[in-house]
Amino acid sequence: MRKRALVVGLGIAGMSAAIGLRQAGWRPVVVERAPERRKGGYFVGLMTEGRQAATDLGIAGHLHTRNPPDGGKTWSLTRRGNREPGLGYLHQPGKPAAVVRGDIEAALWQGTRGDGTSEPIDVRFATRPVEIDDTGTDVRVLLEDAGTGARHCETFDLVVGADGLRSNVRRMVFGPHEDYMTKWDAMICAFQLQEQVPSFARADSIISARAGRAVWVFGFADRPPTALLTYRTGDIEEQFTGSRVERLCTVFSEMDDPVVRHTLDSLERTPDFLFDSVHQVKMPRWSRGKVVLVADAAWCPNLYSGMGATSGLRGGAELGRALRENPDDLDAALTAWESRLRPFIGKHQRIARVKQQMFVPSSRPAEALRSVVLRLACTARERRLAKARAAEGTAS
Repeated sequence: MRKRALVVGLGIAGMSAAIGLRQAGWRPVVVERAPERRKGGYFVGLMTEGRQAATDLGIAGHLHTRNPPDGGKTWSLTRRGNREPGLGYLHQPGKPAAVVRGDIEAALWQGTRGDGTSEPIDVRFATRPVEIDDTGTDVRVLLEDAGTGARHCETFDLVVGADGLRSNVRRMVFGPHEDYMTKWDAMICAFQLQEQVPSFARADSIISARAGRAVWVFGFADRPPTALLTYRTGDIEEQFTGSRVERLCTVFSEMDDPVVRHTLDSLERTPDFLFDSVHQVKMPRWSRGKVVLVADAAWCPNLYSGMGATSGLRGGAELGRALRENPDDLDAALTAWESRLRPFIGKHQRIARVKQQMFVPSSRPAEALRSVVLRLACTARERRLAKARAAEGTAS
């Protein structure tokens, strides 16, 4: 009889894990507390490892990417409001694929529906686990219908918690959030712009960064940009009181440039945005018995790392691989899976501290150093591109 797994969460990590489980011969069931699948979302740069995982999961053909030619133009705004050539997210090594979160989820959703050779994965909306009991031989889960409140119990051979930074699976099985969520004293707000900042080209990316606060606009080839506002604060709890929009307008009031003004005006009109504190999740072990956590629930690298979607895809693909290699030994499979992923995750969690300074410098000296580093990197990139164009001209 095929083994059954419950996957909690229908995001990137959950669908990746479900497809990986199906590839390993398991029968996954996905529960999602929302009443329907989420769409749209903010900018995501999918790195080399994420693109490989998409291929391994069989969804690469469904994934729509939105890269402007050569990564597009990026502009940095000085304190005086002048623009100068900048180095954008898409210009870093590895040539990230530019997508919005919904692009990855749409591709994964197609993967969960089956392709004629594999059956569709059972997905249940408006459903959440309220009790998880690992008996040693199986996992008994009490599931609740969010609409009716009705509850029923099912048994599974494995439970996968893919329910995000504040994972309920983690809380129920491993303990309180405070035991695992590290504080970064920073906030983020991400949302879709309806139109580009005036006077900039449609696919341009724009950065306005000051000590303690920054606004990033990420341009795409075929849709309006998304915006990211981020700032540092010593009082996280206070940031969640009152109106989020009013708080952001206050925090960024001293940054009076066209990019900030346009972004804040757009925020006041947008129906949907992400506003949250920044954390990383650090755990000594990502599994306990027959319960395993993946992606943000287990190792959230945070937005500054730029590796959330990539690690979510890779986590699901590697889980499927480990289960295929150890079909009759779940403990060995989970140990192998974690051993392969730990160095990769640890590396990018450490690098995130450096990347945070690039996103939002901590002080005026850090801001000045950041500007110098980016100017040098931008100059080096322009020289490489000029050499490449010259080589192409010679070859032709």
